This record gives sequence, C-alpha cells and structure tokens, in this order.
Amino acid sequence: MKRLQALGSGVAAAALAFAGLGTAAALGTGQASGATAAANALSNQWYAAAPYLMPTDNNPPDATAIMDATGLKAFQLAFILAPNGGGCTPTWSGTSAVSSDTAVAGVISAIRAKGGDVSVSIGGYGGTKLGQACSDAASTAAAYQQVISKYQLKAIDFDLEEPEYENTAAVAHEIGAAKILQQNNPGLFVSVTTAGTAAGTGWFGQQMLNEAKSQGFTPNNFSIMPFDGGFNGAASQTAALTAFNGLLKTTFGWDTATAYAHEGFSGMNGRSDAGEYFYQADFQTVLNYATSHGMGRFTFWSLNRDRQCNPPDNGTTSGTCSSVPQASWDFAKYSVKFAGATPPSTPPPTTPPTSPPGGTCTVGQWTASAVYVGGNEVAHNGHKWKAKWWTTNEEPGTTGEWGVWQDEGAC
Repeated sequence: MKRLQALGSGVAAAALAFAGLGTAAALGTGQASGATAAANALSNQWYAAAPYLMPTDNNPPDATAIMDATGLKAFQLAFILAPNGGGCTPTWSGTSAVSSDTAVAGVISAIRAKGGDVSVSIGGYGGTKLGQACSDAASTAAAYQQVISKYQLKAIDFDLEEPEYENTAAVAHEIGAAKILQQNNPGLFVSVTTAGTAAGTGWFGQQMLNEAKSQGFTPNNFSIMPFDGGFNGAASQTAALTAFNGLLKTTFGWDTATAYAHEGFSGMNGRSDAGEYFYQADFQTVLNYATSHGMGRFTFWSLNRDRQCNPPDNGTTSGTCSSVPQASWDFAKYSVKFAGATPPSTPPPTTPPTSPPGGTCTVGQWTASAVYVGGNEVAHNGHKWKAKWWTTNEEPGTTGEWGVWQDEGAC
C-alpha cells in the first residue's frame, strides 16, 4: 500500500544528478537503450531481494553509492503506469513515456556498470494501471513487453493494489499479461505483490490468487505487504506470513515447503502510512523467519526512505526518510543478507565535499515560518531546493509527506 509514492513525476535534471548518472543522463534515446542492453546475469535471489527505488521522485538517492555502502546489487524501480491522459502505453509514474525515456535508462546504466541490475515494478498505489486502461490481457502484455525490451529486463514485479485489485477485469488483464510475458521471455523472474492482512491477505487478494489459479499462472512468488493494516512490529508480520502460507496451500494445493518457496515479504521500513513502526530489529526478525522457512522473496518500500529524518522521528511519515533512528541504508543491508551476501561492516571512505555544509547559495535560506509556492527556491544545508507546490514548515530533504522539495544540488 505504497501511499508515499510521489504525487507528480518528472525527469528533472536534479533527479538525474541525485541519481549519480554522470554523463549517462546526456545520452540520446538510442544510446541510452544501448547502454542498458548489457544486463548483468544476477541470480534470482538478487531479484527476490531487490528493494524498491523511485528513480525520478521522492528525492532519489544515488543507487551506486548504496551499492558501494551495502553490497546491494539489485533494485526494484517503481512504477510503470498508464498515461495520465489515457491510453495503453507504458509510462513512468503516468507522465514520462518509456519509449522516449533516457533518465531511467541512465540510472539503469549506472547500476549495471557497477555489476548490478534492476527489476521494474508496475502498478503501485496511485495512478491508473495498464490493466485498467488496456482492453485485454494481450494488449496489457504488449505494453509491458515494451518496458522489458527497452531495458533488457530479466525481472518484473506486478504490484496489484487498490483500487485496481478491486476491478475483476483489470486483475484478469494483469494476471493474463504476466502469464504471456512469462511465456514469451524465458527465464523472466516474475513477482506478484499485493496487500497483506492478519489473515494473510484480504478478499480481493484471495480473488487475485483464484484468478492466477484459473489461468494456470504461477509466478516466482506471491508477496504480501504486511503494513498499513493494524500491524505493529515483526510478530504481527510473521503471523501474517504464516497465515498467507496457508492460503497459498489451500488455493494451489501446494505443501508447506512449496508454498513458502513461492511466498514473499514486502515490508515498509520505519514509520508506515498508518503510523505503525518497523525498526531494524523487526526487519532482522522477519529476515530470520524468511530464511528459516525458505521463502522466495524479501523486499521493502523503499530505498528513498532508507535514511534518517531530522529529527529522527517527528511523528510524521515521509517519502524521503524513515522516521526512525538509523544510519543511511541500514534497511538495504537486510536485503543483501537475504540474497546471501555479507554487507560491509563499515562504509567505504567518502570523498570530502567540495564545499562545506551550509555553503553560499544565490537564493535565500529556508525558514520554517515562511510560505512557499511551486517554483520558489531556497537554500538549506548547503543545497538549493525548489518547491514543487505550496508548502510551509516542511524542511527540505528531511520531512514532508510527499517530498515537496526538489533537490537542485549543492551550492
């Protein structure tokens, strides 16, 4: 139930700079496509461990810096949607056409240049999904095939949430498309992610499982998101995973071990949309459960949030920080462990900044009492920030539920 995806999308230069693209962002469409073609051959366990990353919204972190600091190799890029203006063609966040994209292609190139790879997630909580916009499973699959071909993907995630998963026809289109893609792209790693409840998943989640059974479709895993539904801490999450295992067994006729091998966990690090809290110790407990039961996936929403707010917990939920005390990328290290790797014990040395924090900017300093509107620029902590819309008392880079401030780089 990823409510903290950005309200608007855009492939701004600031987002590209933050993603650490270097010259890759300047590539033309053909060059960018070629640069992303050399996908690295990662094991399925890495795709199963890939945390979600919004590459163009919610103050995107530098993916390659996360790789250096944690040993992470795979990222789950979010989200592919139908165009906001209507139609059955793939876009990033409803606004940026995949066909002409160079920005996300540059992010992928940078990740692959360091030996990593990506999966792409379709759906999510907001926007219009292709399963809703396309007329049938075949046209839905054709739209997603454009994404697979453009980025030479070896993995894809179907994130089926409300309101789409309440639409029987849309779910049939998505499941049918997943089956077609699985058949037409041998070896493609396919995950299906949906809401979690104390009973495993709710009525609509069960109907989705029934649709998969009726179509004869089996993905690598079905994952639930045990947050935003009265959860609090690891014990409630592992109980939901146990219950979901029972649903997989009764739906597909699997034994316990087979059901766990096709089951996944998709958590939310820190403070959830509903005010639940999940700390590093909770992630460790769920990781222990997942590995001891032979589960098929362990991921979380999101890397954009995998850093500490200032103050660490101000009683709000942010799309750009976790609202719990942490070091940057603490939660990513649990994904690294699930993949079977060992995170570095200490972060690698960093290059001193070229300008000290609080360096001189050509715009005025941000103040908590001021009112800002879209396009206003301020200086804060040595960076220049631009407001996306009206805001007051939302500190750039740390708080603000929807990531109102766009980082335009160091002063």
